[in-house]
Amino acid sequence: MQPSSNEPISSCHSKARAWVLVGMMGAGKSTVGRQLAELSGRKFVDLDSLLQLRFGRPVHQIFSVYGEEAFRGHETSLLRSLEPEPIVLATGGGVVLREENWIEMRRLGLVLYLRTDVDTLKERLTQSKRRRPLLEVADWEARLAALVTQRSEFYERADGVLEIGERTLEETAQEAFALLTAMEGQT
Repeated sequence: MQPSSNEPISSCHSKARAWVLVGMMGAGKSTVGRQLAELSGRKFVDLDSLLQLRFGRPVHQIFSVYGEEAFRGHETSLLRSLEPEPIVLATGGGVVLREENWIEMRRLGLVLYLRTDVDTLKERLTQSKRRRPLLEVADWEARLAALVTQRSEFYERADGVLEIGERTLEETAQEAFALLTAMEGQT
């Protein structure tokens, strides 16, 4: 189905389009995304991994050497380079902050917000071995809470919201699969 000139892009999803996961760092986008790709038979793509390949260094080094603005610009560039195809795309936590990224994510397919409470995020991030550049401050927990507050309204723009709550990451992937499949069926 082709969009008419006044029809929003987000209403023109088809099964040949991506499932784009957004949410805070620690929400499980990459882990859930891999499991969701396995459940659906889709290829898994991680935007942060693509950025690391582009720069030849980990995300925290990209931030420290080039700065957040350059990092965000390359995120947008990578989104623009992707074609709408049946993949599961895990994005970085801040991808939602740029309007042009919303245009690109919707061009690619359905956007699903993995909503997670701050306490769960703190627990997961404490256990994670990954360095998070935006949390490399003395009071990282306060910084995390501030980021959640700042970004919530942006995440809520997604086509669907999955409240993770007490679900395991495996249960989250199964719920995401059911929700995205149902959302595709409505288009």
